[in-house]
Amino acid sequence: MKGVRLVEQTGLVSRMWRATRLQPSLYEEVEADKTATNQAAAAVVIVSIATGLGAGLGAITSGGAFTAMWNLFIGAAASLVAWLVFALFVYLVGVNILKGKETKSDWGEVLRTMGFANSPRFFKIFAFLPVVGTAIYLIAATWSLVATIIAIRAALDFSTVRAILTAISGVILYNLLIWALTHLLGGAPLLGSWPVVL
Repeated sequence: MKGVRLVEQTGLVSRMWRATRLQPSLYEEVEADKTATNQAAAAVVIVSIATGLGAGLGAITSGGAFTAMWNLFIGAAASLVAWLVFALFVYLVGVNILKGKETKSDWGEVLRTMGFANSPRFFKIFAFLPVVGTAIYLIAATWSLVATIIAIRAALDFSTVRAILTAISGVILYNLLIWALTHLLGGAPLLGSWPVVL
């Protein structure tokens, strides 16, 4: 049993590393592998924890231990919701509005590829570092954006241009939803912790 778990963990780390290296073959692989959905979710959680640690360490050095804990625990749940909702918007736009001749996909395929596209954000764990932290954060976000475009291209059998347009549409729809919910609920603090995708 322990051996099986080790193999599964190695498979996840390997896939996350390949996703970080922007290998199109990885995104095609997880698109087709229906058993990789849990791995994609695990990748999102791992990246969220790393991001939360990066923000949290910065908050601790500023004396905000409570903020650090909030970023770490609430951030993981919010990242999972963001992943599900953002992938849903990408899927709906991709198969209904920007659909190409080759497009044949389901939400699971989009979920899996986009889950792994979060992998470069792991480096946000270093965002707390003085001077270079902000640069690392921005590089990781841009890197993840490129990975997201590759993921969409694989999941929806799109050209790069269609993938970019779909990513932009998904970002706009997701952030409009968060804005609307925040205002409807009177600026609820919990919604303020939801990640702004990309």
